[in-house]
Amino acid sequence: MDDLTDTRHISRLEIVDTGRRRRWSAAEKLRIVEESFSAPRLASTTARRHGISNQLVFAWRKAYREGRLGGIAGFVPAVIAGEQAAKGMGADCGRIEIVSANGRRVIIDYEVDIEKLLGIIRGLETLP
Repeated sequence: MDDLTDTRHISRLEIVDTGRRRRWSAAEKLRIVEESFSAPRLASTTARRHGISNQLVFAWRKAYREGRLGGIAGFVPAVIAGEQAAKGMGADCGRIEIVSANGRRVIIDYEVDIEKLLGIIRGLETLP
């Protein structure tokens, strides 16, 4: 007799739902990504809170940075102009405008203390 042959009849078959593939709108993805950026090392906590994997949050973050998440503009490269280019720029020469992910704007002078500036930017990022 062959031990590999199963001659039992199945009288009942139960199908267990292991979950469905969820669809996230661009607005939901954006909200989750912004939540994950609200404090340092918050991506894993955000992923657990929404029942998604860390990898998915990091993929959405990458798409956000590249401007592929709901038409949001991504990061742009900074260009540092030499002294020759700066001479013709007028009164705004030496000023920098920084726009945070939540839309807050900071305009600073070139003589700003970097540590204080970082503190201000971190504070602005935590505001709703």
